[in-house]
Amino acid sequence: MARRSALPGFGLTMGITLTYLSLLVFLPLTALLLKGISQTWESFAAAAFHPRVLASYRLTFGAAFLAALVNTILGFLVAWCLVRYRFPGRKLIDAFIDLPFAIPTAVSGIALTSIYARNGWIGRYLESVGLEVAFRPLGICLAMVFISFPYVIRTLQPALEELDREQEEAAACLGASPWQIVFRVLLPTVAPAIVTGFSLAFARSLGEYGSVVFISGNMPYKTEITSLMIITKLEQHDLLGASSIATVMLLSSLLLLLAIHAFQWRMARHSVQ
Repeated sequence: MARRSALPGFGLTMGITLTYLSLLVFLPLTALLLKGISQTWESFAAAAFHPRVLASYRLTFGAAFLAALVNTILGFLVAWCLVRYRFPGRKLIDAFIDLPFAIPTAVSGIALTSIYARNGWIGRYLESVGLEVAFRPLGICLAMVFISFPYVIRTLQPALEELDREQEEAAACLGASPWQIVFRVLLPTVAPAIVTGFSLAFARSLGEYGSVVFISGNMPYKTEITSLMIITKLEQHDLLGASSIATVMLLSSLLLLLAIHAFQWRMARHSVQ
């Protein structure tokens, strides 16, 4: 006999869930995928793998990977500091972490450009030592770091809070050095959260447009991101071309999502064994 839940409403809530996901996620993405593959392979490849578009892929994926890597390293340190230590202004710093979620991305792009341009507050000093940020790939990476760093921190904080400190104390009593505790006790425990945070930051950076478009300079083959290429195709009324590029980005995101879930499943299975 099937066990009844103490709370009613599974059928209704499941129906609402499926309808909500279908209208907002499944149907639009399916329509995009069908639009992209409805054309011939020649026209699809000509739009999706044009040399200018390939240059945008290399820049977008490379900058997003670098930004996610930087955020993973620094985000771990920030999350560790907020979880393990108590200091004046801690709650204020914790609140500021969510600031990129609250402000429009265009505002952050304009702010970063004004600061890191050649005549900006910081850019003028960087240029004096031969380092240019605005209108360069470095500026794109900086914008991606800014808009994606909360994902790593907010993913790591719950995992760090749930750490059993008795394991660290036991390792120290057995003679483990602080670095051995970090690499053999701490990091393996929070590895799934680290990978999830990295993946979320990477995926968020891939789709960024508002903050990057201002600081990139949008120079063909140099500082054009893939999101801008899609917008350019739409402005030229080339719906098939935009759909082709968007299909490539969609499939890349799906592969990334599958890789994340495969890793989490493997880690969960390994922890059970």
